[in-house]
Amino acid sequence: MKKILIIDDEPDILLLLQRVLESAGYSVRTAENGRQAEEILQKNHFHVVITDIIMPEVEGMELIFYLKKHAPQTRIIGISGGGKLSPDSYLTIALSAGADTVLQKPFDNAELLEKVKQLL
Repeated sequence: MKKILIIDDEPDILLLLQRVLESAGYSVRTAENGRQAEEILQKNHFHVVITDIIMPEVEGMELIFYLKKHAPQTRIIGISGGGKLSPDSYLTIALSAGADTVLQKPFDNAELLEKVKQLL
């Protein structure tokens, strides 16, 4: 079973994405922030990591750099609804930092599942 880690500081988004991916047959773990994700990543391997870009403590960009260094085989999906910049700006930066693909919030479940399927 393919393992996916979802990192987002919005609990509703975490729960929704977890349900969608579990119903599609994936094993899913969640983290509420980048610091928690780093702890999980130090002890576990994931096939795909889905990370929000803008979060408190450790941001998604830092996680992308971490994954590229410590788990280069892990595929990365960056997600963002924006912040001080437009979502497109954050997602472009995420791609240049090493994310395999990106999704702009809000996105639909089918789009998410298609991206995961393509990466696996």
